[in-house]
Amino acid sequence: MLFMNHLFNQLQAIASAYLEIKIKFICWALLLVGLTFNGQAQVLLPPSEVALLRPEAVFDGQDLHAGWVVLVEGEKITAVGPASQVTQPPGARTYDLPGLTLLPGLIEGHSHLLLHPYNETSWNDQVLLESQALRVARATAHATRTLLAGFTTARDLGTEGAGYADVGLKQAISQGIIPGPRLLVATRALVATGSYGPKLSVDADVPQGAQEADGVDGIIRAVREQIGKGADLIKVYADYRWGADGSSQPTFSQDELTLIVQTARSSGRGVVAHATTPEGMRRAILAGVETIEHGDNGTPEIFALMKKRGVALCPTVAANDAISRYRGWQPGQVPLPPRLQQKHESMAAALKAGVPLAMGGDVGVFTHGDNAREMELLVRDYGLTPLQVLRQATSGNAQIFHLADRGRIRAGLLADLVAVAGDPTQDVAALRQVRLVMKGGVLYKQP
Repeated sequence: MLFMNHLFNQLQAIASAYLEIKIKFICWALLLVGLTFNGQAQVLLPPSEVALLRPEAVFDGQDLHAGWVVLVEGEKITAVGPASQVTQPPGARTYDLPGLTLLPGLIEGHSHLLLHPYNETSWNDQVLLESQALRVARATAHATRTLLAGFTTARDLGTEGAGYADVGLKQAISQGIIPGPRLLVATRALVATGSYGPKLSVDADVPQGAQEADGVDGIIRAVREQIGKGADLIKVYADYRWGADGSSQPTFSQDELTLIVQTARSSGRGVVAHATTPEGMRRAILAGVETIEHGDNGTPEIFALMKKRGVALCPTVAANDAISRYRGWQPGQVPLPPRLQQKHESMAAALKAGVPLAMGGDVGVFTHGDNAREMELLVRDYGLTPLQVLRQATSGNAQIFHLADRGRIRAGLLADLVAVAGDPTQDVAALRQVRLVMKGGVLYKQP
């Protein structure tokens, strides 16, 4: 009887071990063969101990270098330079990338992974009618699309009614549960009571798309709460469409905005401000915010103040373009709508003043994965060069967002790398031809 019990236990242990090996084999098979997300195959390979990338050229975050190679060990870049000067270690795996330009992983400066295009579902309905579970499920797909489009980092500036779901999304990405970019999250964002939406009947109190806060005690509590829940930065709406005629008007007072910035800074965090009116922008700039988002109606005087105070502008021209199209505008068939005409005027003033630009499109208003749309429009419609927008989306955003470990191809930095067909320093459309995506030494897409 003892022998039979022993034999049974042995067989059970063998079966359990076999099942564990089989499960591991299936998991690795799925990873190596590639999982399909939204019709795109995701190649998710474990990081090589050593990998040598041999592209046609390397854009290092500032300049283009033909004939350079990049050596990656683990999650870091360990060497970069002319092929003749970089020694390939024994056992290193070589990736030949003829015709491709290798560049730092792109950095998206303004996204909302918990939103999807407004021509699919209105903002009000997304906030009020879609469950958080549905929105998070969508956001996992949005994160994958963003990464496969070559954007290895993204600032996510508000969940728009989904609470702290962006914190969990960031954790799922960093723990390798789902693929996506490295996230900087703003969680709920701050609005003055009564200024935001959705707005329905005056008899109904409905969930808001951001956290309401007012006065000294309320503002300090709200900022500290968001920090405690995992916010990397604080976003504030310095103005919004709550004027008597539906026009955009300032929301928080100067003292309130200054208090928001001071409270956030005491924990080492910066503040970004949604602001489209001259007065809203002025108050936010004087309060000490790091970036102004949108800035649609900025004036030469306001942009001169931004330049003086070192505040960057994230113009989100792609969102303006998308919303105008949703309202029926068709490029080339009718004149620019007033919204876009004003945007052209404010951008011209910002460029003339020399305001530093952050690259960010307000993705979520339009399709995730279409992030390069912002860069294309800046070149096509606003007079920037491909090299300028490429620098903005790499080393420029890294500097503005305090990301010293990325944004350039340099030894010691994170191996967040993207390869595209052609030369993006000459033709911004090359950014649509993503052939390789690496994040932290892990390949998510390869030729």
